[in-house]
Amino acid sequence: MHPDTPTAQAALFVTERHLLSHFAVSTEPNAPRLPLRPHGKLNRFVAEGSRMHEAVSKLWPEIQWIEDKGLRSQVTQTWVKALERSPLKPDDLNRIPFTLLVPNCPITFMEHKRCVVHIARQSAEAMQEFMGRALPIHMDTVIAGAILADVGKLLEYELGADGKSRQSERGEALRHPFTGVALALECGVPDAVCHIIAAHAAEGDLVKRTTEAYIVHHADFMAFLPFKNPKNVKLK
Repeated sequence: MHPDTPTAQAALFVTERHLLSHFAVSTEPNAPRLPLRPHGKLNRFVAEGSRMHEAVSKLWPEIQWIEDKGLRSQVTQTWVKALERSPLKPDDLNRIPFTLLVPNCPITFMEHKRCVVHIARQSAEAMQEFMGRALPIHMDTVIAGAILADVGKLLEYELGADGKSRQSERGEALRHPFTGVALALECGVPDAVCHIIAAHAAEGDLVKRTTEAYIVHHADFMAFLPFKNPKNVKLK
């Protein structure tokens, strides 16, 4: 098993945090070693962790664009935590509309989100090429911020009895920039990336955005505002 695979990361996370709590291990040099017996709860925890990591990897192949291994792991774990706490399932993200603000929105959550990441990365590359000598850009921060910008929507949305997405009770109280930052901080995501989550939407108009936050903000609105004009939208 390669150490960078989602399954390996999940197994390592479980081993480090939970193994000693499930098995009696003595630190005495001559103490008898107790046989390690399968633990049903632990096995289920490992399986669920591996399943969630694999689901995130399938949803987000762009996570591999992040060069910093630690940041890549933090971004993955943030999405895992969001899915664990969300009423939505991974497959729902490829079905529900990306916004509730556009009636009969034809674009799914993941289509929008992955588009934003691609726009942000390509925009950052163009800015680096032509203006990099005066405007430094941290590419990992751009990519991580774009991937995590809407992670809080997993706590803002739920499915109604009709199977359609709607705003949850929590979502009415806390918009996704707030819940997204909370999830990311819990997973150790750096402040520079959390700043992008916090500032990518209208809330960010009240703060001074970093260059990376401006890139993600405009990438997000490029993939949203055209749908506000029905004349722009081609429906099936």
